[in-house]
Amino acid sequence: MPLLERTGRRVALTPAGTVLARYAESVLAVLEEATAALAATRTSLTGPLRIGAFPTAARTILPPALVTLGRDHPALELMVTELDPVAVPDALRTAAIDVALTHVYDYVPAQPDPAVDSEPLLEETVYLATADPALIAIGDCRDAPWIAGSPDTLCHAMLVRACQACGFTPRIRHHADDFGTVLALVAAGQGVSLIPQLAVGDAPAGVALAPQASRRRTSIAYRKGTRRHPVVSAFAETIRRSAAANASASSSPG
Repeated sequence: MPLLERTGRRVALTPAGTVLARYAESVLAVLEEATAALAATRTSLTGPLRIGAFPTAARTILPPALVTLGRDHPALELMVTELDPVAVPDALRTAAIDVALTHVYDYVPAQPDPAVDSEPLLEETVYLATADPALIAIGDCRDAPWIAGSPDTLCHAMLVRACQACGFTPRIRHHADDFGTVLALVAAGQGVSLIPQLAVGDAPAGVALAPQASRRRTSIAYRKGTRRHPVVSAFAETIRRSAAANASASSSPG
């Protein structure tokens, strides 16, 4: 039964193809569940584990988890790729990665993806970072230059929407995706920014941090049907312990 038909220089789904497409995500999820069930019959964890993570997670909570996974499961081949959360769904869908650490902000809710499941990992305070301790609210900085992430990143969208919620559009002077760079620019008097809690531990002298009401929420994401795969389960358990240890070791910078 044909599933595609040519329409000029393009192709389109036939009626049969349209019907089959409705079942694609469910079929793929069942196949993933079968693969996970087979993997659970093995006596040890082996093979590649491709992990996607946004930069602050890759720098803070992920390395201790990698050490533990490598020690407890030496046959695992651990591979990490830095990814902005907007790139995670496609990377999971195409099996470029197996599991990911991703996040959303209050002002930038996630759009559900039928191929991806997730579970909450941690919640962070978002801080206003300035060189002036008298500036404690986003609205205080409507006339200041701002430092934002690159356009089309989640952090850039969050900063713009947070300012718009306070009644103004930020005047962005600098773009930087590494929060260490952002904090250095703040310390140099080059502007103000919004920084999540995981990124403020190494704030340089001269940076004032004022907690805001908004939050960043990090999740563990994986392809639908893979949660019970022993490799994914081992990663989820280990990263939870690492996140909890990080939370216990860190104190509020406010």
